[in-house]
Amino acid sequence: MSARGASPRGTGAAARSQRYWPLLVVVVGVAIGLAVAFVGQDSWRIGCLIVGSSLAVGAVERLALPAGEAGLLQVRSKVFDIAFLTLAGGAVIALAILVPAGR
Repeated sequence: MSARGASPRGTGAAARSQRYWPLLVVVVGVAIGLAVAFVGQDSWRIGCLIVGSSLAVGAVERLALPAGEAGLLQVRSKVFDIAFLTLAGGAVIALAILVPAGR
């Protein structure tokens, strides 16, 4: 600790704010995908692909980042988090591809 009583390295406001960026990337991607999906009747498939891809990016982030840097993407064990995000992203992508076009 410094003479002014500052927090130890890695626990200050800057370190706390760095924990939010992995989740922020996923949330922004999902929000963009939802916005695209709701824009028009023909754009829902692209929006769903963006949502699914954002969830898959979250799985890759959780896989690549160490436990201390995964931030709010770290909910359960690493295996559970990666499996859940991969399955959710894959399901959304599969549905976007497999659902037949409307008439």
